[in-house]
Amino acid sequence: MTSKADFYVLPSSDPDARGRFLCRLVEKIGALGHQIYIQTPDEQEAKRIDQLLWEYRPEAFIPHHLLGDDKISSPVQIGWNEQRPEHKDVYVNLNLDIPQDALEFERILEVVVQTEDVLTSTRKNYKTYQSNGIQIDMHDMRKKSG
Repeated sequence: MTSKADFYVLPSSDPDARGRFLCRLVEKIGALGHQIYIQTPDEQEAKRIDQLLWEYRPEAFIPHHLLGDDKISSPVQIGWNEQRPEHKDVYVNLNLDIPQDALEFERILEVVVQTEDVLTSTRKNYKTYQSNGIQIDMHDMRKKSG
């Protein structure tokens, strides 16, 4: 059962800001030894996130792979639809909705940009976490950018 959900609220309405912030977040959490699963809405977005992680910083290396490639094992996995990793450590939700089985992960992360669809869905997800007794931490990055 999820013990904690973190919301990172970005000041930008640029969807690419979400991906850039995700790379920094994954690097930081991965350095702490966590296994991370990134849930995307579809294969196209999964491949875009995969590319962002490869290009993130020349001096950084974030080992990752798309789920479904059984020949590779890494601490960061990216999937879509019903795909799930074997671990239940960190779940990064880039989908609009949170699936019920995501609540089985130890920690859930939501990266929020200022677009109506993302704001509406993360408000709904917030209520889901709240009704399931999950501790919620808000990280308002808007205060840090100005």
